[in-house]
Amino acid sequence: MKERTLHRDDKIRSGGESASLILFNDDVNTVEHVIKSLVEVCGHDEVQAEQCALIVHFKGKCEVRLGPVEVLNAMSRSLNKKGLNSKVDLQVS
Repeated sequence: MKERTLHRDDKIRSGGESASLILFNDDVNTVEHVIKSLVEVCGHDEVQAEQCALIVHFKGKCEVRLGPVEVLNAMSRSLNKKGLNSKVDLQVS
């Protein structure tokens, strides 16, 4: 089987709409809590979660995951239950 490299802008062929999970900065949660939450909920590794947390901290928001709307809505609810502020944005093709 031939391997194929996936790129960030590749379309997700899951049959559902493609969307982005956006995480927003707040003045309540620690960077450590954000990292732990991204690892648990989004399946990030420690390095990826730390990079996203720092982007959120310094830029105010970060796209933390791409995927089908249904999956990202569930992740967003889980992050929100952990006290983080996130939302799902549909991607316009």
